[in-house]
Amino acid sequence: MGTMEQVLIIGAGPCGLAAAVELKRQGIDPLVIEKGTLVNSIYRYPTYMIFHSTPELLEIGDIPFSTPNEKPTRLEALQYYRLVAARNQLRINSYETVVHVEKVNGGFSVQSVDRFQTKHTYTCRYLVIATGYFDNPNRLDVPGEKLDKVSSFFTEAHPYAGMKVAIIGGNNSAVDAAMELERAGAEVTVICRKPQLSDRVKAWTRPVFESLAAKGRIQVLYSTTVKEITERNLVVVTEGREVTLENDFVFSLIGFRPDRSVLRSLGAATNPQTGEPVHNPDTMETNVPGLYIAGVIASGEHANAIFIENGRHHGKLIAEHIASLEKSKEQG
Repeated sequence: MGTMEQVLIIGAGPCGLAAAVELKRQGIDPLVIEKGTLVNSIYRYPTYMIFHSTPELLEIGDIPFSTPNEKPTRLEALQYYRLVAARNQLRINSYETVVHVEKVNGGFSVQSVDRFQTKHTYTCRYLVIATGYFDNPNRLDVPGEKLDKVSSFFTEAHPYAGMKVAIIGGNNSAVDAAMELERAGAEVTVICRKPQLSDRVKAWTRPVFESLAAKGRIQVLYSTTVKEITERNLVVVTEGREVTLENDFVFSLIGFRPDRSVLRSLGAATNPQTGEPVHNPDTMETNVPGLYIAGVIASGEHANAIFIENGRHHGKLIAEHIASLEKSKEQG
């Protein structure tokens, strides 16, 4: 039968942590299972990344996020969420991967494997899916995409000094990586499928990037698609013609998508028009009783519609609903 839990949360990102904190406030001590480290997605952000949000918009559990800067850094965010987890004494099983979930009488059965390959089985009355999307990058679907030189994650620029680096994408992550690589001495080419950068590119970085492009320090190919990646080259189609570029490394920074396989396996429905999991926005409960979603997994085709700033509030809705259900059972 395994370990019995009242509430189990899959995912220890900011939204999963927020749900755990709010549940503890309701007198419920959830178990959080995380396949990586605490706030693993933030850990995998570029080393020197600065958030777009001001610190108060990243706060959870009414714990102040203190920073001397207008916008917090990745390192400050890691420190902050560690503080939140420790202060609330959250039970988090890190480096434990959920491999199977199924409905059972009165709840759910969750099977996982830890870093020692030990198998665990839990049963829970309520299950919260807060898995984010950072482990599921969008794909180019072109030959050579799986070469070692290709990555969907940019960490820092130093290893690429003097290298010919292509960045595929036109959003903030692509622009930030391009400027950092240029500063480190890389020869940077940005390949953008659209005729211009995304409207979401930060107002304070767009003019800097465009100035570097105008000066020839960053090459930008707009309305361009990638046809093939080889060990030494990159083949693109631009202005209706095929061009081969010398290339050492490729960063495919074209976004991520949530993994909803667990939701589907449990029978959770999806809105065919929006791609959103069907759920009650007042409680975050899906059409499967006792199954809740928190964070970006609640978004549809446009995953960027939900992030820490608004996803952090899902936890309170979930906790209040679960607490009310438990109270009704006690009274009934």
